[in-house]
Amino acid sequence: MSAPVIAQQTQANQPSTVTQQETLTVEHLNNFRQLNDVVISPDGNTLVYGLKNGQQTGTHHLYLQDIASEKVTQITSNPTSEYSVQWGADSKSLYFLSARSGSTQVWLLSLDGGEAKQLTDFPLDVSGYKLADDGKTIALAFDVKAGCKTMQCTLDAKAKMADEKHNTRAYDQLMVRHWDHWLDSLNTHLFIATLPEQGKLTEAVDLMPDWNADIAGMAQVSFNVEGTKLAFSAKAPGRDHAWTTNWDIFEVDLASKALTNLTADNKAWDAQPQYSSDGRYLAWKAMKTPVYESGKFTLKVKDLRNDKVQDVAPLWDRSISDFHFSEDNRSVIAVAQDVGQKSIFVISLQFGEVTPVYQNGTVANVTSSGKAIYFTRHTLDTPADVYTINKDGYGFKQLTKVNKDVLENLQMAEFKQFSFPGWNDEKVHGYWLKPANYQQGKQYPIAFLVHGGPQGSFGNMFHYRWNAQLWAAQGYGVVMIDFHGSTGYGQEFTDSISGDWGGKPLVDLQKGFAFITEQESWLDGENACALGASYGGYMMNWFMGKWSDGFNCIVNHAGLFDMKSFYYSTEELWFPEHDFSGPYYNNAENYDKFDPSLFVEHWKMPMLVIQGELDYRVPYAQSLGAFTTMQRKGIDSRLVMFPDEDHHIRKPDNLKEWYREVFAWMDKYLKPKSADQTR
Repeated sequence: MSAPVIAQQTQANQPSTVTQQETLTVEHLNNFRQLNDVVISPDGNTLVYGLKNGQQTGTHHLYLQDIASEKVTQITSNPTSEYSVQWGADSKSLYFLSARSGSTQVWLLSLDGGEAKQLTDFPLDVSGYKLADDGKTIALAFDVKAGCKTMQCTLDAKAKMADEKHNTRAYDQLMVRHWDHWLDSLNTHLFIATLPEQGKLTEAVDLMPDWNADIAGMAQVSFNVEGTKLAFSAKAPGRDHAWTTNWDIFEVDLASKALTNLTADNKAWDAQPQYSSDGRYLAWKAMKTPVYESGKFTLKVKDLRNDKVQDVAPLWDRSISDFHFSEDNRSVIAVAQDVGQKSIFVISLQFGEVTPVYQNGTVANVTSSGKAIYFTRHTLDTPADVYTINKDGYGFKQLTKVNKDVLENLQMAEFKQFSFPGWNDEKVHGYWLKPANYQQGKQYPIAFLVHGGPQGSFGNMFHYRWNAQLWAAQGYGVVMIDFHGSTGYGQEFTDSISGDWGGKPLVDLQKGFAFITEQESWLDGENACALGASYGGYMMNWFMGKWSDGFNCIVNHAGLFDMKSFYYSTEELWFPEHDFSGPYYNNAENYDKFDPSLFVEHWKMPMLVIQGELDYRVPYAQSLGAFTTMQRKGIDSRLVMFPDEDHHIRKPDNLKEWYREVFAWMDKYLKPKSADQTR
């Protein structure tokens, strides 16, 4: 029986007239309880999850929920956090990482009672682990100095660096910094060990001792069912890590420690290896386009009986973000973005048939047992909770309501997904949200939110940095467009932005804004502010030169301003080199064509510029350039810098100040119409 497809949000989800209730604030956002490590037990009877009370320290604990009775029990209360939770094979114990002993180590908690037991005692923090099915063989991740044969060697190297009288950094190759920090001489390596019958584990073997490279993370490590082999994802040692996306899948024979690159022939991205529980298959995700981080991830499956590798469902035009084998190993349960949602699918390994299971909102933490799938889900008007659904698409049920006490007193804005003819009259999607306390007959100013990426999407999600509900709570109508280049609408649609940053997307945004303000007369198209971050911030700078009379005000967070200086100062060079067909010095015309700094003669709209000083993805000189331009031209502008933030604003007090600055800027320029003005 095929699964029923859950209808997308095409009708407003709440009545248009509501009673006055409290509306969402940044304080609510900072204090919502947040879930993590949601995993079902091997026997399918018990769910474990981590829960943190917003930004409060010492409140991150683990809970068990009985599936049959729905009874919830808190099982940890230590002031330190527990994370990276893994079930024991007997469903009666839990492994996790914790720093409760002073350093981060692996712990074991028996559900029969008693205190958690420390299993490892290394001189270095354990940054990740994975336990084999035998309950004894364990893979561990440590940050070590390449070439060191012992952990003491790494400790000695760190001590020597700390004792240096000078304060310098010296490098012989890229990368020199990444995201928000300058790189040191340490790399995250994968180790292997056997847990002792008694006492704590203190020794482990580095499987890649001479590598000047990191593993992709413990989430991308897998043991075969016999515990004799291990697969992981990493970039091979080399000097090209700043301009390549060539992650590969490596397999290690744990007896000989011999390491084999299984995907050497593919120069694009290979990720997330997983062995099937019957020992027959090794599967992973693979892209086809080198130097690209937003290509389509398809499913590769290697039959370990004959080493034959096949593409599964290669014609399915969606990119897999996560997957795992079903219990019978005849299919995989996959997650992929799909038309403004992040959805669950079942993919048959034999026939390549893709069956949708659930398609409403944004899912994560997907795990399964028997016929049931468990996952977290959030939408534009609800933060994440745990849900379950059967693999046939029936039996949808909410299992947790971790923010019930707060949500029942909040009035969230109603929202709707819409579509319109965009560039070349191709179908483009978007969302609108009404003000939280919307009154029929009134017109409302608009917050026009432009997503970053550029290969990204705001979509049907509860965002903790750009939360559309917060603008709705301030009395704004919110409009978001998934322009050409957005993800979840097919790979051709995503690829279409490459080499055309200021072309098709600008047309989509202009046509989408015109369409929705004509269709929804409560939206005041003459009273709008545009806002965006990263590529969205780039688009704000592009609006200034190419749509210079479109808005009453602009908010630009970490937006690209000068494409030449951006190329020479960003850290992940593969990103511009793909989208602009190579390095700047070989392809200056491609960068210059869509360079906002070359069109500043048209700038005239007032702009708020915001950025974190630790942003090495879009270095803050980009914001200084935009602000300097406006100040010299006499355009009303304001620069707000956050010295302790990176590409995103994460710290609770900083986030409150970020929104305060944004709302104050918008209030300055957007004057709501009088209460008696009708449509």
